[in-house]
Amino acid sequence: MQLLIVNPNISESVTALIEAEARRTAASTTTLKMATAQFGVAYIETRFEALVGGYATACAAAEHAGQFDGLVVAAFGDPGLAGLKELFDVPVVGMTEAALASACLLGQRFSIIAISHRIQAWYRECVAANGLSSRLASVRSLQEPLRDIGSVQEDHAARLEQLALQAIEQDGADVIIVAGAPLAGLARSLQGRIAVPVVDGVSSAVRHCESLVALRAGSATQGSFARPPRKPNAGLPPALAKLLD
Repeated sequence: MQLLIVNPNISESVTALIEAEARRTAASTTTLKMATAQFGVAYIETRFEALVGGYATACAAAEHAGQFDGLVVAAFGDPGLAGLKELFDVPVVGMTEAALASACLLGQRFSIIAISHRIQAWYRECVAANGLSSRLASVRSLQEPLRDIGSVQEDHAARLEQLALQAIEQDGADVIIVAGAPLAGLARSLQGRIAVPVVDGVSSAVRHCESLVALRAGSATQGSFARPPRKPNAGLPPALAKLLD
């Protein structure tokens, strides 16, 4: 089984964090290929940045079309996910939908720990889009400016743990989701220190994608996730234009 994992951000340091967690999680029979967005922002924090990240992910994935059995969109908020599910005839899994699915299997109410205050509204919208607002206990986030996106865990470890504890004690969370690719792997260090299950988006996405590939459920040829219809286009990267032809 071959999975392509795309970081919709341009930060190679974050891709390294994603890859480390993915390799710790994936089955021994799974081969992983990493890709980083070639344009966009260091980390996605707003709806517009997610729009750019979704297109960057499509461009990156198109370069490897036909070479993977499943695709992981490795940014919380799942930029471009629904469109990518239309474009590719293999399972496409986002970090958010995978983390939410894992959390719902582990408890009734979950809280999300995020890296920025600005990102909270968009994350709430993502939870709503997945139909799970009633199970969201809270979104808690760092308030301080980030020195470097690749060192968030090191710089803010104590505060991130404190936020998780507050979500349990004050918001009634049964499960904690550590959100965002820059926090990939943090759940492992919190296990045993937090009194409820802690879910990582990268590991959830990898495992759920492996499961869907193994299920061999088929791909959509009708319905809303059928491939986009062929039509004239212009200005698209050659690999992406070829997929639409």
